[in-house]
Parts: sequence; C-alpha cells; structure tokens
Amino acid sequence: MRILFLSDNFPPETNAPATRTYEHTKHWVQAGHQVTVVTGVPNFPKGRVFEGYKNRLFQREWIDGIEVVRVWTYVTANEGFLKRTLDYISFMVSAVVAAIFLPKPDVIVATSPQFFTAVAGHLLARLRRRPFVFELRDLWPDSIVAVGAMQDSWLIRLLHRWEYYLYKSAARIVTVTHSFKTVLSGNGVPPDRIAVVTNGVELQEFLPRERPERLASYLGV
Repeated sequence: MRILFLSDNFPPETNAPATRTYEHTKHWVQAGHQVTVVTGVPNFPKGRVFEGYKNRLFQREWIDGIEVVRVWTYVTANEGFLKRTLDYISFMVSAVVAAIFLPKPDVIVATSPQFFTAVAGHLLARLRRRPFVFELRDLWPDSIVAVGAMQDSWLIRLLHRWEYYLYKSAARIVTVTHSFKTVLSGNGVPPDRIAVVTNGVELQEFLPRERPERLASYLGV
C-alpha cells in the first residue's frame, strides 16, 4: 500500500507529533508499505531552521525507508497565536501543492491537533480521489478554548462547524482516547467510522536491568 502522511513536524524535531509520526511510519515501512511523509523544515520549538536544512519550496530525503518531502513554511517560534496560525496555513498550502505532484497514494492520512493539516488532508483526498484518514490527537478548537488561548466567539463556532465537517467527510477517524469517540459520536459522527488506538511504547526500548539495591533500600521498596 502507498501511504501519504501529512504532519507539520517530523524528526529531527523531537516533539510528540514528530516522534509519533516517525514511529508509526517506520513500522508501516517495515510491514512492506510505501510511505511518504509531507512535512516542513525542522525548526520546532524555537523557530530556527535546524543545521543542515534550508527552508525551500521542496526537498526530499529518506529516513529509515520513509520518503520525507519537506515543503516551505512560514517559520516562527512556537508562541503567538497569529504567527503560529500563519505557519499552519502556509504548511497547509505548501503540502497540498507539493503532494499533487507526488505519485498517487492509496490512502491519505493527516494528523491533528494542527487543524490546518487535516484540512490539507481533506483537500488532497478530494483532488486525488483517495480516502482520507483523520488521526485525531486533540479536539481542536475546543482545546484552545479550554486552555484560555481564545474565548468562545463566532470564529470558534465557525471553526467548530468546519471541524465536524472534516470528521464527517473522513473515511476513518483514529482517536487516541475513548472519550474522544464518545464526544464525536454524540455530535453526529457515525461511531463505526471511529477507531480508538491508545498511546503505546516501544517495548524493546525498556529492557529489564539488575535491581538497583541502593535505590530500592533508599525508597524502602
């Protein structure tokens, strides 16, 4: 299967979306699938392009068998609502333009909580006539209201309607918690389209070691 995955973060960035996307795509490649990740130039969180990279319109590299296509974005630090929104929108536009010229995939996956990445996935699915899978990691824009970054307003309500349009247009939604599925199905999203895949770990990274006697004695365990 040829999988096209959209994520605005990817290694060598080390935040959660980058690490999670890398782990998933690495396993898909090991299972025999062809995976292309469309992402931006690494710069998170300081808004400084990592050494060895340039913020170009299009550049390609291979990481552990994963084809990584990096597109131009408005680079900014992870702070300030307006600048980050410009970053998100620039990635949406660049990702759609670049992916049109890539080989036609069998499925298109886009990950949140960067809302505009999901919009790009939806647009590409329409343009390439391929199923769209929405990997849902946070309920946006609900989360930005919950943390006080924005107040409830006409804009939030508009984004909320847009969000549910994306949910209902997706061939499949993969959520990280059962509560997300409850919220979505309670708002009219067909529950049979929602799969729950909780967070996990790479077990081979955590191997048993000798008992730390001094630490055990100190802690009384």
